[in-house]
Amino acid sequence: MTYYIQISTTNWPKDRLLFEDIMNTLEKLCDVQNGYILNEPVSKFGWTFIDMILKGDLHMSMEQEFTEQVNKSKGSKPEEKFVNFLVKYLENNSCKIKLKLLQAN
Repeated sequence: MTYYIQISTTNWPKDRLLFEDIMNTLEKLCDVQNGYILNEPVSKFGWTFIDMILKGDLHMSMEQEFTEQVNKSKGSKPEEKFVNFLVKYLENNSCKIKLKLLQAN
């Protein structure tokens, strides 16, 4: 399943480095290359919004690698649980961005 997720932050230049480092680590852990795509950032009212496409191979590998944590995450739908897991994973690695699920295909 491919997820379309909106990233929001008030400090994208700083947060981008940490976010990409964490995502690259996840790719290595899951043995996936080019598992996500970041679109061009859009800034409004002091916030920066970036749409991310999380490709199915990375999503599925992360679900397998972190099954227990994903299942324990908040949410009634599997995609909500996964996005909440990812938010918590980023927070635990000092990345304080916000994520919002836009669409799951």
